[in-house]
Amino acid sequence: MFEASVPANRSTTGWHRLLTEPARPRRIAQRPGAHWYAVAAVCIGAFMGQLDASIVTLAFPTMERDLHATVGAVQWVGLAYLLTLVATLTAVGRYADMAGRKLLYTYGFVVFIVGSALCGFAPDLPMLIGFRVLQAVGAAMLQANSVAIITAAVPADQLGRGIGIQGAAQALGLALGPAIGGVLISLGGWQLIFLVNVPVGIVATGLAWVLIPRSRHLSERATFDWLGLGLFAPVGVALMLALSLGGQVGWASPFELAMIVAVVVFTLAFLRREKRAAAPMVDLALLRIRAFWLGLVSGWLIYLVIFGVLFVVPYLLELGLHRSAAQAGVELLAMPLAIGISAPLAGRLADRTGARPLLLVGMALSTAGLVAMAFAHDSLPVLVVELLATGAGLGLSTAPNNAATMGAIPRTSSGVGSGLLNMARGLGTALGLALTGLVFTAFAGAHPHHAGPVLVGFHWAALLLAAASAAVVVLTLLRENGRLSDDPTAGVE
Repeated sequence: MFEASVPANRSTTGWHRLLTEPARPRRIAQRPGAHWYAVAAVCIGAFMGQLDASIVTLAFPTMERDLHATVGAVQWVGLAYLLTLVATLTAVGRYADMAGRKLLYTYGFVVFIVGSALCGFAPDLPMLIGFRVLQAVGAAMLQANSVAIITAAVPADQLGRGIGIQGAAQALGLALGPAIGGVLISLGGWQLIFLVNVPVGIVATGLAWVLIPRSRHLSERATFDWLGLGLFAPVGVALMLALSLGGQVGWASPFELAMIVAVVVFTLAFLRREKRAAAPMVDLALLRIRAFWLGLVSGWLIYLVIFGVLFVVPYLLELGLHRSAAQAGVELLAMPLAIGISAPLAGRLADRTGARPLLLVGMALSTAGLVAMAFAHDSLPVLVVELLATGAGLGLSTAPNNAATMGAIPRTSSGVGSGLLNMARGLGTALGLALTGLVFTAFAGAHPHHAGPVLVGFHWAALLLAAASAAVVVLTLLRENGRLSDDPTAGVE
């Protein structure tokens, strides 16, 4: 039997049933650890999202050959996905705060499945890129609600652990993407990396519908701020284009200047709109909450470091230490696997100690690992230890930062908060790739072939990432250390 799933003032007939969140079955909702079922369902989406982000890059050479396209054209398969995510995450989070986070999350799987199937059968590159946009909309519906669902479903004294488990699922998806991608491409071509999402997504949709509790503490229904979205989306798109393409077109090129102008103009217009809107897409009052905006900036820097390391270390391994691509892939696993192991532990500890001590220890460890990497990277065993230390530090920091950031805002705004947090992650990813690539090529050259220039470029890139990691330590010193929430029962069904 299911609990009553619809408020009395809502219709339960026809298509309204599809737009109303059902409760979980009583036998699941009444179990003492029912909230962990919800975390497990969310972790499937977290794993798939990161897996899909990392798996597709391995297929670029195959797509280039099969679709008779240039390298620059094929890169839009990845870029279109990232641009759509950044442009829509916050808007999806805002709508979920009004319509229901479980509803948007579950239908996000449906959109993701349809987009994945269409990508797998795409006959040419333009259609593949278009279907990737659809797939990214589904991914945004998943990502914008994942942390918000955990925040609502898990009691506050276990919130850090729940978000830590979700962070571990993301890290494992990121780590296993290249390995799984290689197997799938060898078995069935690049199409299989998309088609594999279909059966997994169907199972995940059913689990989400049954295991995730219906939303509580929703915002009042209001007209969606379409003008706000129209002004906000170009900000994210222009910023992502500037960061992603700056190295190709030149950082001082007219294109880059145009993107910077677009970011400034649309940002000012968006802020002006949100101040005057009766029901803004983003409540600017959230950005005046100290713990929240410090958490957003910290999350942005943490992901800058993660993806900066993932970008530059393969160059060191393959060109500096003369490892094969397969060997480099296995050795690079050290950092994401360390994140996957330490993140759940950090989440559990954060429930007892608060986020601040773990952030200080974690980012100090990450900074030390990166500084050591900058000066001692010519020995493979030493480099693996440095990667493990850096990954452990980042894992100790990610979950507590996310939990404290989400715990600093009202639960009625958790969808918007989760969307902003994930958008910060996306921008951190892009900036990590762009800045690390810029510094590395400045010292190693655009096409390094010798170990000497590669080692010099890696040295300065690692110091850049160490500085970003140290900046999180400074930001953490500005934060207060409190409980993750002052309402342990809020949102628990």
